[in-house]
Amino acid sequence: MLFDDTYLTIDKPSEGIFRDRGSKFLAYAYPINSDQDIKNIIANLKKENPKANHHCWAMRWSTDRSVFRINDDGEPSGTAGRPILNTLLSRNLTNIAVVVVRYFGGTLLGVPGLINAYRSATELALNEAVIIEKTVNDVYTISFDYLQMNEVMRIIKEDNLDIIEQQFDNNCAIKISIRKMQVNQTLAKLQKLSSVQVKYNYSI
Repeated sequence: MLFDDTYLTIDKPSEGIFRDRGSKFLAYAYPINSDQDIKNIIANLKKENPKANHHCWAMRWSTDRSVFRINDDGEPSGTAGRPILNTLLSRNLTNIAVVVVRYFGGTLLGVPGLINAYRSATELALNEAVIIEKTVNDVYTISFDYLQMNEVMRIIKEDNLDIIEQQFDNNCAIKISIRKMQVNQTLAKLQKLSSVQVKYNYSI
């Protein structure tokens, strides 16, 4: 099977609201850059919604879509985080977190009602989002002597690589991002340059 070097995510945060028998479910979807982002997101939403009863969430992270976490935050097990995650899975989205903030309306919804509410709120937030396709890229640092600058920059230009950061003095370093399918081709060119060091950092 050909490695799929693209994935779907959302380009910016979006919101949705679902109501059922007096309870309000406010869903917030966020693109994330790391699986640590969820902590700040939850902290901010708790500040904005101090009277809410639950802050339930699910996140999916990594370009191979392998990392996920869910949290029911006091709702019956499997009624909140899991339906949020299932909605992300059904839409094949990754690098995304969805938090659903619930204000209890006084009437118990029961397990099917809760599952439906958390799923519906998530769907409403995602319906407002712009879904974008991104490529899976590997990030490398190229280290080289200042005199080789032109040769290195020529390859970066030829292969249309994104520069993430750069520092130039006697010893130069450029951090670049290369689309996964293109990595071997670019590395082969760089390795032909004498005394240029190329180090793999991480994938994005």
